Amino acid sequence: MENTTQALETKHNLPADVRYCKKCVMSNQRPATHPELTKRTSGDTPISAFGEDGICDACRYYETKQHIDWDARSKELEAVCNKYRKNDGSYDVIVPGSGGKDSIFVSHMLKEKYGLNPLIVTWAPHSYTDIGRYNLEAWQKCGHDHVLFTPNPVVHAKLTKLAFMNLVNPFQPFIIGQKICGIQMAKKFGIKFVMYGENQAEAHNDLEKTKTPLMDPVHYTRNSYDEPMYIGGVELRDLEKHGVGMDDLQSYLPLLREEVDKSGLEVHFMSYYTNWSPQRSYYYVKDCSDFKSNPTGRSEGTYTKFSSLDDKIDGQHYFTSLIKFGQGRAMNDACRDIRDGIITREEGVRLVKKFDEERPSNHFQFFLDYIGISEEEYWAVINEARSPHLWKFEDGEWQLRHPCR
Repeated sequence: MENTTQALETKHNLPADVRYCKKCVMSNQRPATHPELTKRTSGDTPISAFGEDGICDACRYYETKQHIDWDARSKELEAVCNKYRKNDGSYDVIVPGSGGKDSIFVSHMLKEKYGLNPLIVTWAPHSYTDIGRYNLEAWQKCGHDHVLFTPNPVVHAKLTKLAFMNLVNPFQPFIIGQKICGIQMAKKFGIKFVMYGENQAEAHNDLEKTKTPLMDPVHYTRNSYDEPMYIGGVELRDLEKHGVGMDDLQSYLPLLREEVDKSGLEVHFMSYYTNWSPQRSYYYVKDCSDFKSNPTGRSEGTYTKFSSLDDKIDGQHYFTSLIKFGQGRAMNDACRDIRDGIITREEGVRLVKKFDEERPSNHFQFFLDYIGISEEEYWAVINEARSPHLWKFEDGEWQLRHPCR
């Protein structure tokens, strides 16, 4: 399913040929991991891998999952839990999360099935939605001690603005903090075991990265204090020009790799040990907690109602991905649901065409006010980010040149 685009500019280091996976609806334009997190610099964006047969690595991994002995994986997890289990009543493991279905699933499993004493940790969203705050409390009421870390809101808004203006990626500072917060809390509390939910490599990355339960330390460590690091497309030492000093950035800074290695800290993914599925996580937490899905029905830009509900700028996160890579929220959801057998590929294509390009109107004015720009400035940034090989302006509106098919 290939479209060849000739003599048109490509932006964001994307391939000129636009293809869709033959099994799901993933585009080869989708970044393999969140851009700007793969390297400490704002370097090239790695692209999702497709085989010569036109099938993406995520679908290949799904096929390998059918042959995994999940009972054996459960025993592996039990051995890890026994390794880090404490007998003095102190915390055994950090579970970072937002209070969504995945984080509730992870902490509840570790506590109820494996007998650990988790400390749950949240890096606060830019601004809580009502349902996000409700679900956070539902997570706490599962019987956990909880640390909510809220970064300086003035600084965070400045970094978010830089990330939007420079990278068209307003979530970049949030994701940096989200990756690091749990690790920093592990250090603070002397805990050597951290458990995240899904390894994103399973959804759209190199198959080799699915063969280990461990998170690559590149996401939460750096080799030295002198190693370059960018936030919002600006090198740390240059952020002072934007009113952000080094004393404002401590919560965003990775730990030193040598320090982490000496501590014996391990960061694991629960998706390695369980047959991970967003749908299954949702039904699990509905039984074990008071978690609620989107009270208004489906979320903007997609047909689902139970993911990424806590932040008022969630919609901007997915919409800017659509603008830069031609892949939005409905496409992400459809890829997973096709692999899990919930919908067919044909249904996925129809859902993508119906919802993927929906503009995030909820909290739109909040986002403009939060980063301090006008609507005109917003659309100028958005439209400048559209790659000509993906988008065309025709009949008074922007259209994808190669819609999902």
